[in-house]
Amino acid sequence: MASQDKPRRRDFKLPVKSDKAERFYPLLEALANRDELNEVLKNRVAKAVQLLDGDIPLYPNDFVKADDIGRTMAEHDALDEEALQALTAEFSLAGRIVALRSFGKVAFFHMQDASGRLQCYASREDMGEAVYAVFKKFDIGDIVGVTGRLFRTKTGELTLSCKTAKLLSKSMRPLPEKYHGLKDMEIRYRQRYVDLIVTPRTAEIFKIRTRIVSGLRRFLDERGFVEVETPMMQSIPGGAAAKPFLTHHNALDLQLYMRIAPELYLKRLLVGGFEKVYEVGRNFRNEGISTRHNPEFTMCEFYWAYARFDDLMDLTEQMYATLAQDVCGTTKITYQGHEIDLTAGTWQRVDFYESLEKIGGVSPEIFRDYEACKAHVLKNGEKVLKGEKLGKLQAKLFDLFVEPKLIQPHFIYGYPTDISPLSRRNEANPEVTDRFELFISGREMANAFSELNDPVDQRLRFEEQVAEKAAGDDEAHYMDEDYVRALEYGMPPAAGQGIGIDRLVMLLTDSASIREVILFPLLKPEGAPAE
Repeated sequence: MASQDKPRRRDFKLPVKSDKAERFYPLLEALANRDELNEVLKNRVAKAVQLLDGDIPLYPNDFVKADDIGRTMAEHDALDEEALQALTAEFSLAGRIVALRSFGKVAFFHMQDASGRLQCYASREDMGEAVYAVFKKFDIGDIVGVTGRLFRTKTGELTLSCKTAKLLSKSMRPLPEKYHGLKDMEIRYRQRYVDLIVTPRTAEIFKIRTRIVSGLRRFLDERGFVEVETPMMQSIPGGAAAKPFLTHHNALDLQLYMRIAPELYLKRLLVGGFEKVYEVGRNFRNEGISTRHNPEFTMCEFYWAYARFDDLMDLTEQMYATLAQDVCGTTKITYQGHEIDLTAGTWQRVDFYESLEKIGGVSPEIFRDYEACKAHVLKNGEKVLKGEKLGKLQAKLFDLFVEPKLIQPHFIYGYPTDISPLSRRNEANPEVTDRFELFISGREMANAFSELNDPVDQRLRFEEQVAEKAAGDDEAHYMDEDYVRALEYGMPPAAGQGIGIDRLVMLLTDSASIREVILFPLLKPEGAPAE
């Protein structure tokens, strides 16, 4: 390596060295000498060393947090100064310093925990010389525990006057600047732990997500559904048209797949006697990444014996309206500039082929004729695989010309049998299935159908899928002999549905990207070359 290519040495020397903190010094010196660290961080390392040399632990675990900031604020924020003076209680709070203003012998800082943020006041007079000297070495980002009484400042802000302040966790890295925050989206997703600290909206989205999932479970529980768990590693992936992730079990020397859907296992439970079941869990699909797709995502699937697909339309309207009312306080929400009306009973129900013609503007002469449909698909930039059936070509036209226009809630029903290998054929027209997909704001939100419970028909559908896979379709179904055997024991007529939780959270939090609603979305490793 040429001399000019050698990394520049950093020779940061720690301050006073003592036996008390000797074991920490190698780590702190290595941290301070890393290339990406600046003078601010070196100053924090120096403070940490000074604290250690003063026999102050950087990461103790002996502070009792007796109160939450949110509850403390809620119970006392309405009290005037006279009422606060009359309080005899001392409060014991813990959280992260997110703002700090020092004025020599006194300082104001804001402390934040999971429930809220509170201003605190520290003074040498109240805390004593020794405690205040330690406090002066605290930085923004440090996690501290404080005790004291409440008062109101001249500006009227509820404030805790600190009697004691104890360092609980030293922050070696500075938080982003208050007014700039984390602007780089990739850094926000990659360093979600920092994003949650400095971006209140991020934390709020994930609290709402928890409420949505809890509300969905409550909605199904109240209607007699039983929550179950099915395998995430499967020897035969099924239940959706998707390319799976491959894994391996060493002890059994067995090739396994991460599940693309829990469907076939949930329907085995219908065979076994369960009549209403659901599962909320992760699915894995080896596909591209976009603002709507993450390879690892959360689904809710539920199955209802002796019900039809149109029963699920009614149930879905009630579910979404209930969740919107609970989370947003209204069934009329705004998503990316569009007002969306989720009020039950107002949703549109449109036949698949009718939507191609009346919404997509594609004439029947095109979508009913194989060659004309194929030519139209190719003309609009989509690929056509060898031997691809008419139904798949029609679905591509739907994706191009219909889906983006479905802003208000639409149930599109009557999908071609070619693209619905697990759906029940329509009694009047066996070329289509009793299936619907729900679309809101130009994207699919749910997929549902009356279930195919005829084992002979199911075997034939699987065999067609196997042929398509052999022809090059990576997303075609595998043959699942055990599932066919289960149907041969008899599965009751039923309807089932899958709902994408991530997209539901996007809708109810007005989030443009799926990465906004997944805590740790999949990203390339740091330092990987850009595509």
